Amino acid sequence: MSGWVVPWHPSPAGRPTLVCAPPGGAGCSRFRGWQARLGLAVSVVGVQLPGRENRFAEEHPATFAEAVAAVAADLAELRAGAPLVIVGESFGGLLAYELARAAGPDALVLAATEPPGNRSAAEHLVIDEQILRDLFVSGPPELRDLDEDSQEFLLDVLRRDDKLADTHVLAERFQVDCPIHAWSGDLDAVVPGHLLDGWAGYSTAGTTRRSFAGTHTFLTDLADETVPALGSLLC
Repeated sequence: MSGWVVPWHPSPAGRPTLVCAPPGGAGCSRFRGWQARLGLAVSVVGVQLPGRENRFAEEHPATFAEAVAAVAADLAELRAGAPLVIVGESFGGLLAYELARAAGPDALVLAATEPPGNRSAAEHLVIDEQILRDLFVSGPPELRDLDEDSQEFLLDVLRRDDKLADTHVLAERFQVDCPIHAWSGDLDAVVPGHLLDGWAGYSTAGTTRRSFAGTHTFLTDLADETVPALGSLLC
């Protein structure tokens, strides 16, 4: 593997695998604790794009397609025919969707993610930057305690991710062949639940909707609920 995926299981190959793609500007360490929650019967794997955390010195990929191809290649080394579920949050949901087209998982979970083309990249950038700035004030300690330079670094990563998303091209054959689970937060003012109804036409195997009592970041905020729900899809 070349670093595009980060497994937290001590022996991940060939196990039922949950692949987690983070939102724009974020790294995959936000999912590290999910391995302990799900136990060693399941391998939890994070998607790690360049420019953040352990890959902070590496250049961003030039196109969305380049990123998807690189992640899919690393993922193929781990799967070995085992059950696979891919989950993505916001920007990570778009990445998860394209990974599902490439990797053919058993299920795709899209959290706080609009279907492609619903909103311009410029609108997303303004909203996502405000979310991140709010987290610098009232979010977890690891964000509240950042100095100004570190905050600006994270904002720059977010901007680069938004530019990367702007290179996404919807394929002519755009449906995935696995079930889609479109999850929303009841209090999400960024991606209201009704927008996720648009995923209904993106799967040949059907789409289900589920709402959680949370905001735009409900996937990790409500891990006590969301992680067991994800684990059940691997059984």
